[in-house]
Amino acid sequence: MSADDDTRRLQAANPTGWFEDLYAEADAGTASVPWDQPHPQPHLVEWASGVDGTGRRALVVGCGYGRDSEFLASLGFEVTAFDISPTAIAAVRARYPDSKVSYVVADLLTPPAEWHHAFDLVVENMTVQALPVDLHAQATERVAWLTGSTLLVLAVAREEGPVPDGPPWPLTPSEIMAFETDGLQARKVRRDEFRWTAEFVR
Repeated sequence: MSADDDTRRLQAANPTGWFEDLYAEADAGTASVPWDQPHPQPHLVEWASGVDGTGRRALVVGCGYGRDSEFLASLGFEVTAFDISPTAIAAVRARYPDSKVSYVVADLLTPPAEWHHAFDLVVENMTVQALPVDLHAQATERVAWLTGSTLLVLAVAREEGPVPDGPPWPLTPSEIMAFETDGLQARKVRRDEFRWTAEFVR
């Protein structure tokens, strides 16, 4: 069974808790996590060219195994990174035992109150699209709620129309522009073939 088949099987059985199910199975060696890559997301690296994070706080949404979080820390950001999966957080702490990143278990849909507008940079890399479409609006609002200054959204793109089988459920143009909420405004929205790179600022 492929990694994508693993995600679809588990999501069908547990629409919001399937992340923990997948990481637990991966930890046991019975499934694969398709986004476990040895490098940070290339669009994040491109966006961050020349960025100095010294003295700034960053938050990584749905951090998984930490590739993006460690990259941002290397730029000088004080990074908090969270995932809903306790198994994922335990695994990333073991993977980077000397990391400066604060890895915590949290739920995007009910984040800690003290995180409200608390971060200079929020990176949302394909987490909203991993949730069922009926949760996209709520998740989008929560991401904006976390953002103090700049939000970077990275996602797979699709056209408006019928909802595809997932996960993932790529984001439509209207779903990308829905991040313009809670005082955020689009600075730059780019669609590069099948992917969005969208920056919003407060």
